[in-house]
Amino acid sequence: MENNVIKEVLITMDQIEKRCEEMGEMISKAYAGKSVLLVGLLKGSVPFMAELIKHLHGDIEIDFMDVSSYEGTESIGDIKINKDLDQSIKGLNILLVEDIVDTGRTLKTVKTLMYNKGAADVKIVTLLDKPDRRIVDVDCDYVGFEIPDAFVVGFGLDYNQKYRQLPLVGILDERVYTK
Repeated sequence: MENNVIKEVLITMDQIEKRCEEMGEMISKAYAGKSVLLVGLLKGSVPFMAELIKHLHGDIEIDFMDVSSYEGTESIGDIKINKDLDQSIKGLNILLVEDIVDTGRTLKTVKTLMYNKGAADVKIVTLLDKPDRRIVDVDCDYVGFEIPDAFVVGFGLDYNQKYRQLPLVGILDERVYTK
């Protein structure tokens, strides 16, 4: 397993695909007859968003924002917008696509920003939810999996830009980041 860096596999690719199919059906029903702009938060959301949109029906568009709040394994609480949206979102329905909700700071900030830019509605879909780490209240409308408070990588999640490509979500061996 990728140089033995994964201590424990939490979620397999088969489980991710099945859950994306289920969430795709729920989201498609919720937005039936409406258009929705999916906003992927770079870089971690890319594999999840790519899998999720395979299962969405209806009028969808996609855009991306690059928002950072991490250094190493810790959320630093300082939200930086490195890339903003490519279009106006005034009057649009927004579905924020995130790989993991941890402290909640990033999503709360981005959701507020979307409303400030004139979005009609803002919902959140996340592959992973880690409620034990929540510092700020943020409601996720669609959650793939709830996970324990452990540092995870794979399927878009990284440690210092590594391990995003793994076709699973797993707990990173502490030896990797305590050297």
